[in-house]
Amino acid sequence: MGAQRTSFAKLQRDRAKKAKAAQKRERRQGGVQPERDDDTPTVVVDDGGELSAPVLLALIEQIQKQFDNEEISFEEYEEKKLDLLARLPID
Repeated sequence: MGAQRTSFAKLQRDRAKKAKAAQKRERRQGGVQPERDDDTPTVVVDDGGELSAPVLLALIEQIQKQFDNEEISFEEYEEKKLDLLARLPID
């Protein structure tokens, strides 16, 4: 009997933890300014190029906030989320 494989949810949690740690590390090193928690909209430029996992996760979090604040419809939210998840680098 083979070893039990990890679930997709566990892999997502691990990736999110790594992304969060990378963001904290960049902030501590002075590479990235802390995110503002005000109502200033952030523009997402979708050029189809490769983005790092932390950036993609931040973009997914951004569209989640937009959906929670009812700024975008459910269909638009799902479309954007699926597009971003498809761009996640898989190791």
